[in-house]
Amino acid sequence: MTDPANFGELAEHARAWPFEEARKVVKRIKGRDPDQPVVFQTGYGPSGLPHIGTFGEVCRTAMVRHSFEVLTRGEVPTRLICFSDDMDGLRKVPGNVPNPDMLAAFVEVRDETTGAILQNPSPLTSVPDPFGTASSFADHNNDRLRAFLDGFGFAYEFASSTETYRSGRFDDTLKLVLERHDEILDIVRPLLGPERRATYCAFLPIVEEWRGEKRRQVLHYVKLLEARPDDGVAIFVELNPKSGDTVGKPFEHKTTGGHCKLQWRPDWALRWAALGIDYEMSGKDLIDSVKYGGRICKAIGANPPEGFNYELFLDEIGQKISKSKGNGITIDQWLRYASPESLSLYMYLSPRKAKRLHFDIIPKAVDEYLTFLGKYQQLEDDKRLENPVWHIHAGNPPASEVPISFVMLLNLVSASNSVDKSVLWGFIRRYAPDTAPESHKKLDQLVGYAINYYDDFVRPTKVFRPPDDRERAALEALDTALADLAADTDGADIQTLVYEIGKSAGFEPLRAWFSALYEVLLGQKQGPRFGSFVALYGIEETRAMIRAALEGQLGK
Repeated sequence: MTDPANFGELAEHARAWPFEEARKVVKRIKGRDPDQPVVFQTGYGPSGLPHIGTFGEVCRTAMVRHSFEVLTRGEVPTRLICFSDDMDGLRKVPGNVPNPDMLAAFVEVRDETTGAILQNPSPLTSVPDPFGTASSFADHNNDRLRAFLDGFGFAYEFASSTETYRSGRFDDTLKLVLERHDEILDIVRPLLGPERRATYCAFLPIVEEWRGEKRRQVLHYVKLLEARPDDGVAIFVELNPKSGDTVGKPFEHKTTGGHCKLQWRPDWALRWAALGIDYEMSGKDLIDSVKYGGRICKAIGANPPEGFNYELFLDEIGQKISKSKGNGITIDQWLRYASPESLSLYMYLSPRKAKRLHFDIIPKAVDEYLTFLGKYQQLEDDKRLENPVWHIHAGNPPASEVPISFVMLLNLVSASNSVDKSVLWGFIRRYAPDTAPESHKKLDQLVGYAINYYDDFVRPTKVFRPPDDRERAALEALDTALADLAADTDGADIQTLVYEIGKSAGFEPLRAWFSALYEVLLGQKQGPRFGSFVALYGIEETRAMIRAALEGQLGK
């Protein structure tokens, strides 16, 4: 095996997608001062609870960052900024938060007939927290995101839009936007409909009082009448969103120091330019926005970052997951049923392919991770760089210590009718005598995940059916055959026996026999490799389960 220190040379030819992305960044910085940090960025909109799509962007970007560090032998410093758009206005009340009524006074309200703005939205950092745990709605959601990222061990810098605007970090670039506002409008307007095109301004004034209401508000519909880039001041007038008519008198307003923010496309370009972003990925739905954001970035004198567009996650019925709808899986929900590593694997695999992100994919994700981890140590170094666990664990995967699949554990919980870890460990130790909760902590965690998943998803859907005549005869034959086996018979030998009984009983195709075993004995449509399951659960226990099924006692 090659020494890990030499992975950099191997990485130059690695085909794994994080290396392909990292090589784009290496090419980008050619000739640049090697002491200048390469800056990776991810964006987060805290208008809803953090979801796994948000984590996926950070996870994938961290993989590209690590691959870049390997390619450059650690000689080029890097940073990863996780940027929260927490200065955005709350445009609607999310459907998945407690106390939604308390947010109604902070969202945009229009007259349905005239289109006039009756109530401007407040910035997310000025909206109260409906959960009652933080100083604002944005702070609550930001805290949730950071808690998970910290728990996972990501090395990142959190950046708040509100704090960055207020700090003056964006001021010089904002003055450039003000100076080149007409050019930026020409870039953005082709993306807009006729009505919005007439009312679009790159700047969104933030006011502390408007029309006598003392509340921080974001004015989304204004026209820029006069720009004074040298001192960062502009003259605006409010517009009716529907008609485009002016409302009220023109007013002078600062565009720097957090007194304005930008519409989201110019805002994205502003960040790229002001923060010197070298790499940022985004969803497929933002392809045009990346393209036009790059043009805006160039208009204000900066080079847009490298990046790629990943496919979107879909819910159980194939719709795009949404923070506001809450139709995906939250980070906390995934971690109730599976490890963070299995989640990272799900993010790693096929990032340009649309994938369902629903609870039923979790068991497969867990077992795929265990399979990749189990194979890692037997691989040559060049093949290790293609194994997902190398990227999940930043080049240092742990030794595999889990001899039982997650699906097998789920079926053990189901067949034993026990959610007691000590009872389940009794079965496990008989199957794998060298294991114990104290020495195999990952396996012990997996047992806990299996109990949770069984309780929430398997138990409520279990439906045992009686066997038909052919199935009954085959089950009786299986019971008799198992009686002749030694208690420590290998799972492969048991599987061969099960195959032979199914063939002798005339099951065609043979999978119909295994479907019968799952439906009659486990009350499920699918199940594990049956021979391995019997070896884990126990021959005598399996025989007792067969007899109970033949007597119609299962599920009662």
